[in-house]
Amino acid sequence: MRSLVGDLVLVRLQEESDPLLHKRLYNAVRRSILDGSLPPHSRLPPSRDLAGELGVSRNTILTTYEQLLAEGYVISRRGSGTFVAKIGHDASHSVDKTDVNSSTPAPTPYLSRRGQRLLTHVSASPRQWGAFIPGVPDVNAFPHPLFSKIQARISRRPKPERLSYSCNGGTPELQQALVEYLRVSRGVHCQADQILITEGIHQAIDLVTRMLCDSGDLAWVEEPSYWGIRHVLGMNDVRIEPVTVDANGLCPPETVEEAPHLIFVTPSHQYPLGAVMTLARRQRLLALARQHGSWIVEDDYDSEFRFSGQPIPALQGLVADAPVVYIGTFSKTLYPGLRLGYVVLPRPLIGDLKNAHAELYRGGHSLIQMALAEFINAGHYSAHIRRMRLLYSRRRACLTELIQRYCNPQALSDFSDNAGLHLILNLPDEADDVAIAKMANARHILVRPLSRYYLTARRKKGLLMGFASLPETQMEPAFQVLLECLQTLCPEVLANGDGAEKQNAPT
Repeated sequence: MRSLVGDLVLVRLQEESDPLLHKRLYNAVRRSILDGSLPPHSRLPPSRDLAGELGVSRNTILTTYEQLLAEGYVISRRGSGTFVAKIGHDASHSVDKTDVNSSTPAPTPYLSRRGQRLLTHVSASPRQWGAFIPGVPDVNAFPHPLFSKIQARISRRPKPERLSYSCNGGTPELQQALVEYLRVSRGVHCQADQILITEGIHQAIDLVTRMLCDSGDLAWVEEPSYWGIRHVLGMNDVRIEPVTVDANGLCPPETVEEAPHLIFVTPSHQYPLGAVMTLARRQRLLALARQHGSWIVEDDYDSEFRFSGQPIPALQGLVADAPVVYIGTFSKTLYPGLRLGYVVLPRPLIGDLKNAHAELYRGGHSLIQMALAEFINAGHYSAHIRRMRLLYSRRRACLTELIQRYCNPQALSDFSDNAGLHLILNLPDEADDVAIAKMANARHILVRPLSRYYLTARRKKGLLMGFASLPETQMEPAFQVLLECLQTLCPEVLANGDGAEKQNAPT
């Protein structure tokens, strides 16, 4: 004969969806306690009896009882059994308001105003791998076996200090390797003590903003610009002034009414439009920063991938002692999950920002940094970039040809130079690029709407299309899915004539 408790638990057990039996049983009993179905001081069946009633092993019941006991839902009296504990009013009324298995977030009135603003403009996609996702390299092309072999050798007998916190801005090995690499490939002038290793660009921007700006200070950002920069600035209560970008990059204003503390710029390959800042504008921006005591933050996120002509030198190396904080990342050249970036600090900022980094973020990952330093010094990093440059060049040409074949002549962006990991598919001003991207995302085509990168009302419409992670053989089938979305929501962007007539258009 089953007990009333056994009947109740059996019914509740059917409502649980966790794949693990002991977790389903735990949730069923816990919910019964919280909603009052099992009132305080009521006795639970002995573990052997309940196991027999439910047809499960006694160990499963014991595991469940132990977890409930550890969390305070039940109490155990030696020689008497297990009883439901008396719990607080708030806990007993918290379950039925939202299903414990529900994925719908509860209201969050306790968040700060900054936190609420951030969450009303969430831009990070929950999916970070798929057709045409911008900014993601081909992570499958990275030489994982080679890098793992280097890591394994370094990890075999690590020194204790390599396994503790890092307070020096990174390992000396990686700092020195970056000095040599950046000097040759990017024209950056620095010494090893100027290198600070970070967990990606976001952490670098957060550190610079926290240390160089007070609440209410002004920062210039490009218009349009990367949403991540704007979010970090907003969370640090820094005011943002968007500065127009054209085919020659950021347009420094002729007159400055209020001097910015920080100027964020992507001069070598503007994100997201792709323009390259001309030499004249670079020089004007440097002069403006010196005149007003501003710091330029140069985000050099994917400059390694230029497919024709010479690499564009970094703004940091244009003049001696430039007021430039240079930021780079391994997310585009290796893979985003590595979470390694770096900052080249101007000499006046070295000690303060390194100390602040140690206080705020507690550096680490020393063994990975040492492995990456060896990877760079042995020539593997440069060789990998050369291979990827050839691969991405082919994929870019493939996507360009598809756009030219199936879309009208205005579809390819005027700003786009032969570089980077994404293209922009231009749309008419009246198009709803957000709706198009939403429809495409639902069909696993992970394009992004260009208009979401703007702060002002004057917004270009278009779709950011990454090509780096998608093999050529998969590109046309994925593009056909996007064309179906465009046919539904924006047919005017498609070619009027037969697609075959455009197949021989120049790429």
